Amino acid sequence: MIKVLTIDHREQWISYVNKAAEYDSFHTWNFHSLDRSGIPLLFIYEESIDFIAIPFIKRCIPETAYNDLSSVYGFVGPISNKRMSQLTESFKHKFRLSLIQFLTDQNCVTIFSRTHPFFDQCPLLEKFGGIYENGVILVMDLTIPIDEQRQLYGSKTYKAIKNAWKQGFKLKDEKSREAIDIFLSIYGETMDRVGATDYYRFNREYIWSLFDTEEYDARLLTAYDGDTPMASTIVLISNGIIQAYLMGTRQAYLKYSPAKYIVDSVSEIGRSLGLKYYNLGGGLGFKEDGLFDWKASFTKLRLKYRSWRYIADPIIYKKLLNDKGIRDQLDVDFFPLYRYSK
Repeated sequence: MIKVLTIDHREQWISYVNKAAEYDSFHTWNFHSLDRSGIPLLFIYEESIDFIAIPFIKRCIPETAYNDLSSVYGFVGPISNKRMSQLTESFKHKFRLSLIQFLTDQNCVTIFSRTHPFFDQCPLLEKFGGIYENGVILVMDLTIPIDEQRQLYGSKTYKAIKNAWKQGFKLKDEKSREAIDIFLSIYGETMDRVGATDYYRFNREYIWSLFDTEEYDARLLTAYDGDTPMASTIVLISNGIIQAYLMGTRQAYLKYSPAKYIVDSVSEIGRSLGLKYYNLGGGLGFKEDGLFDWKASFTKLRLKYRSWRYIADPIIYKKLLNDKGIRDQLDVDFFPLYRYSK
């Protein structure tokens, strides 16, 4: 049986996610309720107690009668009440057929979904085609002793953390409106410094709503030098995983590297909670750039990150490209190409 939930089906959405053998903060109803780029959906195929569900953001393709499906800013992909390897091939085949029919019924031309590096989702999606190797993410293993972890740090990173201890930096865990305003000021300054687009900028209402849930544990952690906030981060915690979501540092404190102190401190918090992994993410666009190198100074553990770029209707897809004067072999890492603009 096919079922499609929207944001109006809050309790049902939460119920399916909670029944999943593996899920993350990014699958939740609350996280999807914050997305304003389209219509959040949870597509479900189920038989008896078994199900496969995958969240999407349905978007209209401007000036056409067509739509496409995307995913929220995070690691998503399909979830199930069983691990994917435990589902029968027959069940997975019927899921694929039902999703293809849904795409046809909804005039959906493409799917873009960020898969979850910790979950074995790709064998299910490979039968559709369109699995794309994006790069790798860097992960801290919280199951090893903290002293063993610190031996993996780059020398400059460990030196910065030791200096933070020596100078008496403190980490505060707080969610007041004042704390949110401090975070937004630091984060906004950071985004200005790196020339980030509006896609990476958030307002107070978004951050407050991010915390207003019991579906995951969202924490705002700020590093202080005395009474002065230097750097701040938001992490999302669920199912044994800490996701590094947003982070920023004051320009005046960059030389002290308070963000390195934060990462080390968050790993300690994770251990105290009995968590397994702290996902630092990758470089910009999952490239091995300066941001990647910064994260790599904490850990050697790397996981492959893949996206799912499925063309459901190749004829319409090519027509949309032609209408915009875009070659389908354009050498840019962007999908779907008909939404690309320089």
